[in-house]
Amino acid sequence: MFDQQAVIRFFDSLAARWDQKQILNHDIIDRILNNAGVSADDSVLDVASGTGVLVPWYLRRGVASITAVDISPEMVKIGANNHPNLVVNFICGDVETLSFDRKFDRVIVFNSFPHFPEPERLVSRLAALLNPGGTLTVAHSMSRAQLDQHHAGSASEVSIKLLPAVELEKIFGNCLNVTTSIDNDDMYQVTGIKLL
Repeated sequence: MFDQQAVIRFFDSLAARWDQKQILNHDIIDRILNNAGVSADDSVLDVASGTGVLVPWYLRRGVASITAVDISPEMVKIGANNHPNLVVNFICGDVETLSFDRKFDRVIVFNSFPHFPEPERLVSRLAALLNPGGTLTVAHSMSRAQLDQHHAGSASEVSIKLLPAVELEKIFGNCLNVTTSIDNDDMYQVTGIKLL
């Protein structure tokens, strides 16, 4: 378990430089969102959204709403300033304990899954926030080995190793039907659909 205040301090300290540090592979992001089924009129919950890196991709797809949740007040502040769009709502808080007044068509955890120390708990919580037919996606725009190496430095205190996709599939299988599983040298993604 992480010290939540340490996580908040860590990401607050990075917020001002976050967007400049991002290396975004457009083809991989499009593939991730295609596999997740993100399309026009969807309601999206973007978990650990940071400054809203994926917001432009969602908007280009014509989604109906984006709820971007992050535990870092500084990330949320910058995200809200960067994306003053009526369909985007930034919320500062812990997605595992926040109350939502709705369910979502798509729940996306992009480039942030290792910062949640209890994968089973997170997946169960997020699956419960899906509409029937909705999808939950955990994805990274780099390989598992690259991500673990990236987190081995200063982020080691606020992250765990990324589970092999086959292990995450088993966790998804408790509440979702897995539709996509990719764990290669370019990217990582597990997506599941809620049938009932």
